[in-house]
Amino acid sequence: MPLQIVRNDITKMEVDAIVNAANSSLLGGGGVDGCIHRAAGPELLAECKTLGGCETGSAKITKGYRLPCKYVIHAVGPRWRDGKHGEREKLVSCYRTSLALAKEHGCETVAFPLISSGIYGYPKDQALKVAIDTISDFLLENDMTVYIVIFDRKAYQISEKLFSDIAAYIDDTYVDAHTDSRASQLRRMQMLSEEPEEAICGAPMAASAKSLDDALSQIDESFSEMLLRKIDEKGMTDAQCYKKANIDRKLFSKIRSDRLYKPSKPTALAFAIALELPLDETKEMLMKAGFALSHSNKFDIIIEYFIEHGNYNIFEINEALFAFDQSLLGA
Repeated sequence: MPLQIVRNDITKMEVDAIVNAANSSLLGGGGVDGCIHRAAGPELLAECKTLGGCETGSAKITKGYRLPCKYVIHAVGPRWRDGKHGEREKLVSCYRTSLALAKEHGCETVAFPLISSGIYGYPKDQALKVAIDTISDFLLENDMTVYIVIFDRKAYQISEKLFSDIAAYIDDTYVDAHTDSRASQLRRMQMLSEEPEEAICGAPMAASAKSLDDALSQIDESFSEMLLRKIDEKGMTDAQCYKKANIDRKLFSKIRSDRLYKPSKPTALAFAIALELPLDETKEMLMKAGFALSHSNKFDIIIEYFIEHGNYNIFEINEALFAFDQSLLGA
């Protein structure tokens, strides 16, 4: 998928470029900055000394040296004061400048830390939103795979209200699906005991006999056919759909060219979200891919929560899925 949130050590990411949350001197420091300089070796500092520093909200690029990446992009994020001194604009500029440098140097894969969310004090939930929004806007017009790298759970935070609302929805839905009163059990047992033997055992074999050819001739619309039909009905282009779904172009081409292509469940749901399908049509699209939503699955309940609340922003959904340790949408 073009945008992924991963838990890893950014110095171990095998990508074309990693982004360093640097200070304005570019001469190293604490946190991510210090880790990157230590892993890259003294050659990185030597090159940084030739750059003459960097303004807040901007970025400069160097070689990766002993790191597994080709380049290090040094982005200088803002220090958080109160949110009223241009912090958001400067942080957005950090991401935009870094992505522009990556594109200019032919990078196809880039890994970002959550810039300014450490010792610079930018609230983590707001820093994450800026990162997601800015990167996703860039990816609508550009082909690149971008990672937001979270070192540990303490470094990652969605809004407290959203987390609480989703947690409550999961609890309520899961309880509803798994609560089975004694009265409900007795009613089901009574209904089974009253059914005639034919209803339980099924009709005689001869009455339902059908040739395999007859059955296969009545195959329903496939996942691929429904997807392409819905794209046309929504008046979207292919590119608008797969980018909104956080799906790369190569995978979409496979789906388009293969009528019987069977996607993974996260891929199928990503397209349903991109098309902003209501819950019943989402379930229909899933069924055509061979899946279903279940109230015994936390991943499914979170997806259902966002659909029922009319929030089809796949990147916000992925933030929530990551916070609850679930697979992300896309491919």
